[in-house]
Amino acid sequence: MRRRLILASLTAALLSLGTARAATEATFGQEAFASAQRAGKPILVFIEASWCPTCAKQRPILRQLSADPAFKDLAIFDVNFDTQKDVVRRFGATMQSTMVVFHGEAEKGRATGQTDPAAIRDLLAKANG
Repeated sequence: MRRRLILASLTAALLSLGTARAATEATFGQEAFASAQRAGKPILVFIEASWCPTCAKQRPILRQLSADPAFKDLAIFDVNFDTQKDVVRRFGATMQSTMVVFHGEAEKGRATGQTDPAAIRDLLAKANG
């Protein structure tokens, strides 16, 4: 019984994190991205693929970090490596599991294949300016 209560509490907490984050996370759209840039927001462009094991390791790390108050203003744009090839080319990515961070219009850093939470945190911090 105690296990069920703990499991239910954890599940509810994780679901609420996902719900809270959904408002600032979106599939890449040029106008939304340009608007975030004009507003001077910190931005993460995450180029991923559903079949990618590295991307699968990155997703929970990004979810956890995006819940951190330090990244409350971070706009996250997901780019599908397989179906959004024009966007992938635009960002100069050659592989899925690529993360590119911006502060406004300025690119501040990028990483491909990175799964170390501390390194990803450092990358996201570059977007804050």
